[in-house]
Amino acid sequence: MEPGTHFVFGTHKEHGFVASFTPSISPHLAQWYLVREQFEPVSSELGLFRLAEPERDGPRRTRQAVHDLRRQGYAVHADIPLGPATSASPPRPVRPNGLLERRSRLAQAAAGPTTQRGKPPATSPPTARPIPPRPTYAPTVHLTASDGGRTR
Repeated sequence: MEPGTHFVFGTHKEHGFVASFTPSISPHLAQWYLVREQFEPVSSELGLFRLAEPERDGPRRTRQAVHDLRRQGYAVHADIPLGPATSASPPRPVRPNGLLERRSRLAQAAAGPTTQRGKPPATSPPTARPIPPRPTYAPTVHLTASDGGRTR
């Protein structure tokens, strides 16, 4: 077993599929993970956990526990038949979802010339309009007075 291993999985004559933890992980954290993976503590041996209901697809559930703990970043040592890599099903073919192709098309479209903005005109733009001169007189506004209010 290599140094830095956190969990050890194997088989036991009396208890079936078992797991234990090493001193490189805190006991309460190791117990928390193993209980979540459906292992229960063995009362007669300290630090040993057995798989609950091993007759209910025990090898697969133990392999899944090894896989889950490794995915969480823990170093796990497992007996050869319990290692997920030894009995994993063949990888499923990846179904393309079109995302990669769509991104590629968008990137190509963004890099190419656009048809929305035309080429700049070949002639020069028209000259600016001259501003009309200011009037010399001030306009007057005549307002009429009302009779005192609104009518109904």
